[in-house]
Amino acid sequence: MHDKKIHPQRDPLKLFKDWYAKAQEIGLRLPDAMTLATATKKGAPSARVILYKGIGRGGFRIFTNFNSRKAKELTSNPQAALVFYWEKLNRQIRVEGEVKRMTRAQSITYFKTRPRGSQLGAWASDQSAEIQNRAHLDQKLAEFEKKYAGKEVPCPAHWGGFLLIPSKFEFWIDRENRLHDRLVYTRVKKGWKISHLAP
Repeated sequence: MHDKKIHPQRDPLKLFKDWYAKAQEIGLRLPDAMTLATATKKGAPSARVILYKGIGRGGFRIFTNFNSRKAKELTSNPQAALVFYWEKLNRQIRVEGEVKRMTRAQSITYFKTRPRGSQLGAWASDQSAEIQNRAHLDQKLAEFEKKYAGKEVPCPAHWGGFLLIPSKFEFWIDRENRLHDRLVYTRVKKGWKISHLAP
C-alpha cells in the first residue's frame, strides 16, 4: 500500500525527484507524462500533455519547435504551469513559474541525445501548421531521411528548449472523504515558504 502522507523536505525539487522516482519504480506506463499549460499575451489559456525531460539549471526542461503554438505562447507570455498526475500513487504535483529560453548550445546538446527518428521528425514537421494530409508529412520525412542518409542529423534552428523556473509547487495526495493533503512551497528570498492548504 502506498504512503498517504506527505513527508515535507526543505527543497521541493528533492521532494519532486523522490515522488518521480517512486512513479518510475512501480512501473507506470508513462510516468513522464505531464500537462503543460500556457497562455497568450491576452491570457487565453491552452494545455497539452508532453513528456518530462528532466531538470537542468534549476528548471524543468521543455523542448519544442519554436514555431509551435506552445513556443509562441511561452515567448509572448513567459509564465507557465505543469501538472503531474500518477493515479496508482494517488498523487499529483503542480508546478508554476517563469519561463526562459535555453541557449542554443544547451538545445543542441539535448538534440544529440534524441533517437534519430525524432531528430528527423523535428525537420519534417512544421509543428502546429496546417498540412494537407498525413501523406504530406510522410513525404517530408522521406525527404529528410534521404538528405541525411549516413550523416549526423543537425539540430534545426527552429527547434530548442525552454526552462520553467519554479516559483511554486503543490504536492497533493488523495485521502479518504476527499480530505486530501495539499502541501505548498512558495519561493521567497531565502529558500521556500512551506504551507498547508485545505482540500
